[in-house]
Amino acid sequence: VCIHRVRSCSSIRFIKSKYVCVFDKSALKFSHQQRLFRTSPVSCGQIVQFKLSDIGEGITEVTVKEWYIKEGDSVSQFDSICEVQSDKASVTITSRYDGVIRKLHYSIDDIAFVGKPLVDIEIDTSKGVSPEEDVVETPPMSHEEHTHQEIKGHKTLATPAVRRLAMENNIKLSEIVGTGKDNRILKEDILNYLAKQTGAILPPSPKAEIVPPLQKTEAVPAAPKDKARRIPVPASRPIVFSGKDKTEPVTGFQKAMVKTMSAALKIPHFGYSDEIDLTQLVQLREELKPLAEIRGVKLSFMPFFIKAASLGLLQYPILNASLDESCQNVTYKASHNIGVAMDTEQGLIVPNVKNVQVCSVFDIAVELNRLQSLGSAGQLGTSDLTGGTFTLSNIGTIGGTYAKPVILPPEVAIGALGKIQVLPRFNGKGEVFKAQIMNVSWSADHRIIDGATMARFSNLWKSYLENPASMLLDLK
Repeated sequence: VCIHRVRSCSSIRFIKSKYVCVFDKSALKFSHQQRLFRTSPVSCGQIVQFKLSDIGEGITEVTVKEWYIKEGDSVSQFDSICEVQSDKASVTITSRYDGVIRKLHYSIDDIAFVGKPLVDIEIDTSKGVSPEEDVVETPPMSHEEHTHQEIKGHKTLATPAVRRLAMENNIKLSEIVGTGKDNRILKEDILNYLAKQTGAILPPSPKAEIVPPLQKTEAVPAAPKDKARRIPVPASRPIVFSGKDKTEPVTGFQKAMVKTMSAALKIPHFGYSDEIDLTQLVQLREELKPLAEIRGVKLSFMPFFIKAASLGLLQYPILNASLDESCQNVTYKASHNIGVAMDTEQGLIVPNVKNVQVCSVFDIAVELNRLQSLGSAGQLGTSDLTGGTFTLSNIGTIGGTYAKPVILPPEVAIGALGKIQVLPRFNGKGEVFKAQIMNVSWSADHRIIDGATMARFSNLWKSYLENPASMLLDLK
C-alpha cells in the first residue's frame, strides 16, 4: 500500500492509478454512510509547539513587536519568525524547524512569556525529524487546502532589516548571494543587486546609512556657524486634549529604567565637574572627517572621548570596577566596555563599545556607527546592551551644559558631556581668544571612590582631549 495521506470523504472517490490501495471493504463499517479513503501527497499532520526559549539576563516576559510570518507561511531553520522586546533589548526569534506556520499565539504588543508556546509549526515527520518540543496531533489537510509556499532546499540567513528591505523592493532573497559570514545576506548585497538591476542605488534611510563624501564639483551648502542659536522645533504631530486621565503600563526600556534607577538610588553619589578646551580636537576632527568618510564612517567627537576615557581607566582601574551587593569585594574589570547613552524612540538605551582598550579611534567610530544605526531602528541586541563597565552620556547633543548623571549599577562611575560652546578665554599671554569649550559632569560611587581619584582621572582625560597628539604616546 502506498498512501501519503488518508482522509475520510463524504462520497466515494476513486484512487488515481499511480497509487495502489488494497483493503477489504467489509472492514469499513461506520455508524453513518459508508466512506472510502482517498490519498493526497501532503506531509503528515504533526504540529510542534515552538516555545519561547530563555533569552537570558533573567528575562521572563517580552513584548511581541513584529511578526515576520503569518499563518500558512513556510519557514526553514534560522528563518526569522518575530521580533520581541524585553526590558533590556530587542531580540529576533528564529525557527528551529522546517515547516508550515499553523498558529500564532500572540498578536502585536501582546506579552509573551518564556517557556510558553509562541507559534505552532507543522513539520514533515517523513523526513525523520524528531522535535524536542511538545507535539500536537491535528486533522490532516488535503492538497486542495495546502496553499502555503513551497519550502526551499536552501536556508537564507539575513537580519530582519535586510529582509524588510528586500520585501519593499520585491526581491527574492534566494536570488541574492550573501557575502557575510556563513553566506549571510547583508544590506550591501541588496543595494548592489538593485544597482545591477536598475542602475541606481536606494537613498539612505535616516540615521541608518553613512552619506558618502560629496564630489568636489558639487556645491556644499554652508552650515550655520552658530549651532547654539538654533531654535528648538516643536513636534509636528497634533496635540489632542481629551480632558481625561490616561493610564498605561510601564513596559519595554522604560520598565528597565525603573528597575535600574531604583537600584542606583542605593548608591551614594558624589559629583565633580570641569570644563575642557576642545579647540585643538575640533581642528583635528575637521582634518580627519574626510578620511573617515572615504572609509564609509561618520567621525564624531565621541570616539575621541571614549578612547581618552579608556586611556585614563588604565591609570585608574578602580573606576572600571564593580562592587558586590554585600560591599565586601571589588572586581576590577579587564575589559573597557564603555557605554554610550542614546535617546531613541523606544526611550533611553545604553549600548556599549566592547574592549575599547584594544581599539583604535577609527575602530570605535565604526562600532558607534553600527550601534547608532541599530538603536535608531530599535534592533539592538542583548549583547550590545549588557556588560558595560563605564558610561559616557553625551547630553550636549540635545542641549545643556551641566548634568547630574546617575550611575548604572553595577558600574561605579559615569560622565555627562555638555554641548560645545564658543566662548572667550585667556591664553598664557593674557590675550583673549575664541575657544571651543565643553563641560563635563562626573558621578562616582563614594563607597569605593574618593574625590581626589575622580579629579585626577578627569584631569588626565582632559589633558588627552586638550592635547590630542599626547594620546599617541599611550595608544596601543
